[in-house]
Amino acid sequence: MTRDTHALAILGSELYSRLAEVRVLMVGSGGIGCELLKNIVLTGFGHITLLDLDTIDLSNLNRQFLFRKKDVKQPKSFVAARTAAPFNPRVQIEPLHANIKDPQFDVAWFKTFDIVLNALDNLDARRHVNKMCMAANVPLVESGTAGYFGQVQPIVKDYTECFDCLPKPTPKTFPVCTIRSTPSQPIHCIVWAKSYLFPYDSQLFGEGDDDQSELDEALKQGENAKEIQTLRQEAQALKVVREALRTNQADCRQDAARKAFDKVFNQDVQNLLSMPDMWRERTKPTPLNWQDIVGGQGRTDSENGNGHVLQHSNGSGHGVINGNGIKDRKTLSVKDMLDMFMSSTVRLADRLSHGEETISFDKDDNDTLDFVCAAANLRSVVYNIPNKTRWEIKEMAGNIIPAIATTNAIIAGLIVLQALHLLRDTLPSTSKAPTSLTSSLPPLLRSIHIQHKPTIPLQPTRPEPPNSQCGVCRDTYIDMRCNVGKVTLRNVVEAVLERVSGKKDNEEDGDGESDSNEELYVTVYEDKRILADPDFDDNLNRTLEDLGCGRGKFLTLVDEDGTAGWGTIAIAIGELPSDHPAHIPQIVFQEPIPNFAKESPAPQIQPSTPVVGNKRPLPDDDIEEQPTSKRSKITTNGVVLPTPTQSPSKNYKEVNGVIFLEDESEDIVVLDD
Repeated sequence: MTRDTHALAILGSELYSRLAEVRVLMVGSGGIGCELLKNIVLTGFGHITLLDLDTIDLSNLNRQFLFRKKDVKQPKSFVAARTAAPFNPRVQIEPLHANIKDPQFDVAWFKTFDIVLNALDNLDARRHVNKMCMAANVPLVESGTAGYFGQVQPIVKDYTECFDCLPKPTPKTFPVCTIRSTPSQPIHCIVWAKSYLFPYDSQLFGEGDDDQSELDEALKQGENAKEIQTLRQEAQALKVVREALRTNQADCRQDAARKAFDKVFNQDVQNLLSMPDMWRERTKPTPLNWQDIVGGQGRTDSENGNGHVLQHSNGSGHGVINGNGIKDRKTLSVKDMLDMFMSSTVRLADRLSHGEETISFDKDDNDTLDFVCAAANLRSVVYNIPNKTRWEIKEMAGNIIPAIATTNAIIAGLIVLQALHLLRDTLPSTSKAPTSLTSSLPPLLRSIHIQHKPTIPLQPTRPEPPNSQCGVCRDTYIDMRCNVGKVTLRNVVEAVLERVSGKKDNEEDGDGESDSNEELYVTVYEDKRILADPDFDDNLNRTLEDLGCGRGKFLTLVDEDGTAGWGTIAIAIGELPSDHPAHIPQIVFQEPIPNFAKESPAPQIQPSTPVVGNKRPLPDDDIEEQPTSKRSKITTNGVVLPTPTQSPSKNYKEVNGVIFLEDESEDIVVLDD
């Protein structure tokens, strides 16, 4: 029996031999990515480009089986490629330690692949890859996991929904003044400790920028001007503490830590109390006094009204071990919180003195986690908010618990199956070059969800047709190569309109009138920026380079009056070849150019099942036939969760990107990293 015996038997000799020539781009080498890379290498995909920006963390090792402890801090893509390569010596793996959004990974680069496999955990990156695949017309298999749930979604332009056909919820944010002046929930205190006190602006362990842009923006949004001014003063005063923490004298760090405590939990609170209007409808905060806490006169949690009676620890800064015997699940007294704050602040200051310019929060860094835990709980004491254990704060601040390795393995296997269905129909046996789907989707192509149903644990559905209102896959894409240092925005608009209309700008219509001003009815965007519109043409004579529109970016042209018939055009910007002559036009469109015939609007593909709002029917659990598709819950990280029939006591809710079971007896399910 040879290495490829089983693959040959399952795939057949024709498809298996063609796989050796397939060029596949795999984005992400984390929980799903490790399993997926192993699968496609063993299946025989011939040319694999593996791209990942991340490095290996100790917390990855429980489920990312291509990594070992010796690999911690190394690039995931390089280690994964090195580990998986011996599985099949005939496979070529090219690892890239880079950001998929880097400009060199433009539409032209995506067009070099036959298929793209996503194993990402980042919503923004998923949207980017989805758009690039739509522009390059390359099939994409999207995937994701959330605890015991998972999804696989094959995406083919003009035939299936793309990743953005369903709107994704915006991650929850909080007003600046709520976080920094008037918190009312534990999550407010945790966000403050993690994102403001710890790294932000001129705070304790950050870069020390004087940038006040966020406070300026908050003021523009109508937040309380007096509160904003107080926050500015606090930021300036905290600079003194920050400088003290960076001293090279070890005996001064303890004093600096106490200054930080007094500044944040006493002086700043006193300043807030000096504004009585803030507290007419709110419970006033109570400043913390160092001497009172050290002398054992600090308030207990029961006095805060949250019902916990706290005990003092042995002074180690890590609190007592409660009856459960689990260190991180213990409750802390105010003295414990103070000890932990002092200890972690000194440890972090020591790291700064040994060369770390800035320190970022990491849920697996005990120093940073201790600091956030202590600071958040002390702030909760100030504002009479229930405290959280170190374990709970790690979950909420890190938005993650250990993911389920089995879920990753199942999803990785399903990705390969859907990729094979796509490639079976798009790879001709007589050529190495891929072809587009010509008539219909492969009959076995499915979107698949893992769900909590004993009789139907996997929910396969036929992919839905594109959403006619989608702002990504319904756009018309043009691949343009140009010299961004010489070509102006006007040059681009005129060249595109010439292609659309099929005539030169100064060419007359049949009624004798000229279309020379047609561009005036076009609005031009770059992402969310408006570069030009019928009433604003200041940027038309500026070069693309001057406008920050370089390789890998998109210019979007919108027909404002709706009479042109071509809707929205997305122009993918690429580089001209280095040997392109300077005396010929510096704009080159890659063929074929889409058909812009006005009398032939884009066909509307009818959905396979009736749609009511964002819901589609799902059959009862006891029906064994294939279920119809159903709009599923989408988390803020882009993972689609099925919506199976559940008992009322096991409903799910989402808080800050974390999926919670309302039944407290169940585990918390959050996104994989």
